Amino acid sequence: MNEILYTYPNSNILITMQRTIVFLILVSFSLLVSAQYVPTPDDLDHFLKTKTLVVKDKNPLNTFDAEIAEVMAKEWDITEYEIIPFSEFEEKRMNPEYSFLFLATVVFEKDKLNAKYRFLNVSLGGDYFHIGMMPDLVSIPVSYTNVEDESYNYKLGILVRFAQQHLRLIHANPEIISTNVFKHYNDNMKDVKQKTLYLLEDEMADDVNSTSRIRKVYPYDFKLVTREEIRQAISDRDEDVVFLHKVGPEGTRLKARCYKILIGAADASFYYFDYHMINDKRPDGFLSKDLKKISK
Repeated sequence: MNEILYTYPNSNILITMQRTIVFLILVSFSLLVSAQYVPTPDDLDHFLKTKTLVVKDKNPLNTFDAEIAEVMAKEWDITEYEIIPFSEFEEKRMNPEYSFLFLATVVFEKDKLNAKYRFLNVSLGGDYFHIGMMPDLVSIPVSYTNVEDESYNYKLGILVRFAQQHLRLIHANPEIISTNVFKHYNDNMKDVKQKTLYLLEDEMADDVNSTSRIRKVYPYDFKLVTREEIRQAISDRDEDVVFLHKVGPEGTRLKARCYKILIGAADASFYYFDYHMINDKRPDGFLSKDLKKISK
């Protein structure tokens, strides 16, 4: 089992633990390790009775706090919620009447890559010795920790919408948690061709970083857009748009995982999920191989 170093939300406190990130599709792809803990029907029933505390960033200069406040007000209606400062998290996480939404830092120690990732977590509070013991209901890869907030803040709305939608899905259909979650989302891949695929030029591999190059391998509707256009499509719940959520080192020297997820701007469903290890042949970006997969 891989050992994961797991921090408190955006802090410098690091905890070593044997743990699986319970992320619906990561488990199905076996990208991490076999599931050590998956949410139970009782967990999900309990979650719906909690008040969700959204934990602010420890760094007062961040842009996450303002963005998540706006997103929660617009998107979150599955439970009552409150935004709290980081300083209150340690005490309040021990209370089972609370659930928590926060950015956590994850390091896969045995990879020996020194890569740190941000995951957006929804977890249950309770009398747990350390944060790593808190039951994770959903965890979504957001970014590397060494990239700027602007690399993901414009997508927070859809990530929160997805987390909430997924919690409702597995609460209503608990049988899919560990059996066919992958199939449930992977079935959407064929529908990408019926929508307009929004891509950022700087998130594409060099051989598919222009309209003409993309068209050679992807003959369906797509558009090279700006981050603001993706934000607007998310805000408008544009039913015709699927966009790329890429998690990579963003130009740093680090060569670790590049996660690639296609998300519907309206329904917040996943239409495609994959990852690759970055090397000289597979850069930090959406590959021609990915475009060929969704073209089938």
